[in-house]
Amino acid sequence: MKGLYTVLLLVCSNIFMTFAWYGHLKLQEMKVINNWPLIGGMAFFEYSLQIPGNRIGFQGNGGPFTLVQLKVIQEVITLIIFAIFTMIFFQGETLKWNHLAAGVCLVMAVYFVFMK
Repeated sequence: MKGLYTVLLLVCSNIFMTFAWYGHLKLQEMKVINNWPLIGGMAFFEYSLQIPGNRIGFQGNGGPFTLVQLKVIQEVITLIIFAIFTMIFFQGETLKWNHLAAGVCLVMAVYFVFMK
């Protein structure tokens, strides 16, 4: 269950991160905001989920993942959430064949990092 909790916390953390990092671009484009330096406090929620997720999942704390595995999981989640976010909110942006090829490389990275 610790592995599942870790992944769920990291997914939720990445949703906050993506909205904080890229959501303001869409809000500016829609003229909802104008030159806001930050979307108030989103990083707090991101870290409130990411830190416990990494602690629960880390082998040194009784979790199932090594440090390298946690990092690769985090990067894959980040790119999946970003791709979904981009397709929903930035419909002018298109995913191309090279993006798919990069995704395949990430799947291979997950395979290799978990290989015994």
